[in-house]
Amino acid sequence: MLAAILLVLVGGSLVFCLLAVIAAVRYRAVRPAPLGPDAWNVAPAISILKPLSGAEEGLEENLRSFFEQCYPDFEILLAVRSAQDAAVPIAERLRARYPAVPSRMMVTGEPPYPNAKVYSLDSMLAAARHRLLVMADSDTRVTPDMLATVAAEFQDPKLALVTCPYRAVPGPSFWSTLEALGLNTEFAGGVLVARMLDGMKFALGPAIAVWRDTLEGVGGMAALKNYQAEDYVLGKRVADSGARVILSSYVIEHRIGSQGLMANLRHRLRWNRSTRRSRPWGYVGQLFTHPLPLALLLAAVEPRWWPVVPLAAVFRAAGGWVTAMYALDDPLTRRLWWLGPLQDIASFLVWMAGFFGNTIQWRGRKYVLLRDGTFELVE
Repeated sequence: MLAAILLVLVGGSLVFCLLAVIAAVRYRAVRPAPLGPDAWNVAPAISILKPLSGAEEGLEENLRSFFEQCYPDFEILLAVRSAQDAAVPIAERLRARYPAVPSRMMVTGEPPYPNAKVYSLDSMLAAARHRLLVMADSDTRVTPDMLATVAAEFQDPKLALVTCPYRAVPGPSFWSTLEALGLNTEFAGGVLVARMLDGMKFALGPAIAVWRDTLEGVGGMAALKNYQAEDYVLGKRVADSGARVILSSYVIEHRIGSQGLMANLRHRLRWNRSTRRSRPWGYVGQLFTHPLPLALLLAAVEPRWWPVVPLAAVFRAAGGWVTAMYALDDPLTRRLWWLGPLQDIASFLVWMAGFFGNTIQWRGRKYVLLRDGTFELVE
């Protein structure tokens, strides 16, 4: 009976790999018309909101990429909790280097509710001058055409929110490299399949563009203050309101830095537990993104089914390769594809661990995750 169940699960995971290939091709087929001369002159002014916390690896290069946008009218707002934050001198140095770019540094103080990022965004939103908002994490890096590409997508009058897919770029840590491979193949494949089968009913945190009135129409940032996965909740609320949400044609770089084994495991576990609380059935469905571990389990239970293992490896490689290379143009997967099986096993083990426990560690603090997707500070 166990072998039969595993065989069905392996079959389902192979179907997922095929869907990932189709989804990546369909994603690449949709590109916005570029801003023409007339549209460029009336392109919407944009407020970029950047919450900061510490001098993380590559922060100066990440921020510089936003100051160097080739776009006619934009401003950059930056927020820290304390004036002594290590990110402040880096941000101020860039503000001085790019005086032609309107920018402002804000000190918000300690957040009065669990999600400090949301508090920073809400503080910046109150000071933002423009109607179109781009909320981008401090670990994102872009090319100079990012704002122009997103603005071109907003030429669709029905569009309310754009969320950017991302290509994870690790630091020198081996464990962060494994995680980046998983994000660029397994996670991205799941996003693309969800887009193809059900449309975009969620958003991805690293970079989101949204009209101010759309955000206010779903309760503003205050409605997200108690959610750890505020990005997912925002995208879902906008989609549930009947407004249009899309996955942008622009792929950002998500600089995930370097972590040792234990720090990386805590980070992955936090993400998995948060996902389980935010969308329980979606988390269960992630089982089908693990064809190779399922095939290995099947072969262990019923050795005569060993041919399923190489078959699963081929399907997984095909799905991951097309996702990473065709959809994301990821050089990491091109160079280190052979680490894929190890990452798949690690991802499967952490996914199983995510079913247990309800606490997370986030920026040095401990939180408890509640069943409705909200979270509370423990210590």
